[in-house]
Amino acid sequence: MGYLQGDKPITISKLLSMHAAGEKIAMLTAYDSTMSALLNRCGVESILIGDSLGNVIQGHSSTTPVTIEQVAYHTACVVRSNSQAFVISDLPFASYGDPTQALESAAQLMQAGADMVKLEGGGDWQIDIIEHLVKRSVPVCAHLGLLPQSVHVLGGYKVQGKSKDVASLMHEQALACEAAGAQMLVLEAIPSSLGKLITASLTIPTIGIGAGPDCSGQVLVLQDMLGISPGKPPKFVKDFMDGHTSIEAAVKAYVREVKSGRFPGPEHGFAG
Repeated sequence: MGYLQGDKPITISKLLSMHAAGEKIAMLTAYDSTMSALLNRCGVESILIGDSLGNVIQGHSSTTPVTIEQVAYHTACVVRSNSQAFVISDLPFASYGDPTQALESAAQLMQAGADMVKLEGGGDWQIDIIEHLVKRSVPVCAHLGLLPQSVHVLGGYKVQGKSKDVASLMHEQALACEAAGAQMLVLEAIPSSLGKLITASLTIPTIGIGAGPDCSGQVLVLQDMLGISPGKPPKFVKDFMDGHTSIEAAVKAYVREVKSGRFPGPEHGFAG
């Protein structure tokens, strides 16, 4: 893996090639310069500046209070110490309600240093937004399954896609996201079998968070995988600090287990 020796930063072309070759992609969230530098040292291939910062940094009960200015600020912090990883930043709640607003918001994040922006949902209007952004040279990662920005509509943090009809719709939305130009897709809290089906149906990488072992890669919130988030962790989280004496060792263990396919195990997934 020459990119770990400082040859070249990871690009979307590299991630697409990894997916095509069946090499797993290791992604983690980060929100500051220090952790960005550490994740680079550990071989994390993609860093997500998630609107999860609303929970783990700001102490909110959901991601909806997070603003585009806050994501741009944390993106800039991460980018200053990033040397290799591919950087993805979330478009937060209500920052992409129409094509014009979406482009303005995406521009803020990319000007802060993001390589790609991520948005939630696969409805007709989100597909239109994806297409609008891609046509204007904004790389897009889509996000299906559990949508934290829609938690109040969903009625809580619940596994999605368990019924045949909803699973079929999600499959169709995944195909539509790719057709609109999305180059990556995050799948959150869905049955492992559905994660496998969607991944096999696409040519773009899927990144799972509670979507089973067959996704092209995995992502976790950094604080969750270090076992320092308050409250009971989601089923799909593993505490990688368990058995390790440093954060760096824990992150390296996460990368090894994602790359080898050891994580996630059956205990971290959901049945259909």
